[in-house]
Amino acid sequence: MHELLIYAIYLAVLVVVILIYRKKSHKRTTAAQEVWEEVKEAGLTEPPSLHPFIDPAICIGAVSCAKACPEKAMGIIDHKGFFINPSVCIGHGACAAACPSGAIRLVFGTEKRGVDIPFVSPNFETNIEGLFIAGELGGMGLIRKAVEQGKQAISHIKKRRVAGTNYDVVIIGAGPAGIAATLGAQEAGLRYVTLEQEDAIGGTALHYPRQKIVMTAPMTLPQIGVIKLSEISKEALIELWDDVVQRTGIKINFNERMESLRHEDGKFTVTTAKGQYTAGSVLLAIGRRGTPRKLDVPGEEMAKVCYRLIDPNQYQGSHALVVGGGDSALEAALALAEEKGTTVTLAHRSEVFSGAKPKNRDRIKAAEQGGKVKVLMKTKVTRIEKDRVLLDHNGQPVEMPNDVVIVCAGGTLPIPMLKEIGIRVETRYGT
Repeated sequence: MHELLIYAIYLAVLVVVILIYRKKSHKRTTAAQEVWEEVKEAGLTEPPSLHPFIDPAICIGAVSCAKACPEKAMGIIDHKGFFINPSVCIGHGACAAACPSGAIRLVFGTEKRGVDIPFVSPNFETNIEGLFIAGELGGMGLIRKAVEQGKQAISHIKKRRVAGTNYDVVIIGAGPAGIAATLGAQEAGLRYVTLEQEDAIGGTALHYPRQKIVMTAPMTLPQIGVIKLSEISKEALIELWDDVVQRTGIKINFNERMESLRHEDGKFTVTTAKGQYTAGSVLLAIGRRGTPRKLDVPGEEMAKVCYRLIDPNQYQGSHALVVGGGDSALEAALALAEEKGTTVTLAHRSEVFSGAKPKNRDRIKAAEQGGKVKVLMKTKVTRIEKDRVLLDHNGQPVEMPNDVVIVCAGGTLPIPMLKEIGIRVETRYGT
């Protein structure tokens, strides 16, 4: 009788545990399905770049992937991991690292949309001898691995010495791979020059929203040693890179974009608006964002036109125009609208914000209804002048006072440039 009572208690506990598990599982599935339905309705089912692929045959539904993803791109549906919000994924791979069964691998492209990736050898050299690629452009968006690639590329470059050149290596880009390569080049005593088209260090992270949490892992930088990180905000990460520059004294030429790259007689010539550099090797660490896409309208060369929002406070009391329809444009408009005395207009050439997350679309709608942001759909800029902008709004001319224009129209991918140079490019469809 006593043993039966014990068994009954154990059975009751087991039943309670199972019921609690089923309730939580149902709640997780419902929440994930709701997100997935919203994403499908908004047409945001394609990931922007590197992203997880989940093998359902191996997945055990451990929930760890969903917990590890700060962007909430992962969920659990019917006891299996599910990529519920592809458009917000930034490819840091935290989900793959957290998966206990190895069911997640990071891939480029999907069955519907291929992604072009340049071919590189195990030492990160392309099919052109002396031309190397490291970091996001070569298919690695993870900060730690981009750093490692930059280091390893330099370890091979330092073995190459070509006579009759100004530099041993020209490094293009000052993101994680470019920073690590620059540190390695200086440490190895190489003649180097690092070119960065932006006015700040950090690469792709510069374009993340404010306080965006960036996932990384402990990384080892030349001259610095091991840096232990797990989660860090965009601002803190950029401060870290700035501190590295200050401590080591590495030289970076900011606001200097590569305009052309020529390979002849075993030597490379890199041309920018500020000059030419000849080198025995070139390392491309330019990311996949590429060069900011321009409007190509009169007046765009003016100093008041910029292609990303760094500090909304500097535009306090200004008449601001934000151009674009993606998350970066909507987030820039919302940030500016919080500044005292700033009038904000958001202009988008389409009639819907199809490239933005539902949350941002809802926030912009609320800001418009509250009178904080003026939204002009089916609108394009026709001319930029000193104190005003001219627009075409649904076929009708519009003129408005203006102090700053922030263009958030994405970037021109460097793939055509790579092909023109002669670099072999492969199209990936979920591989």
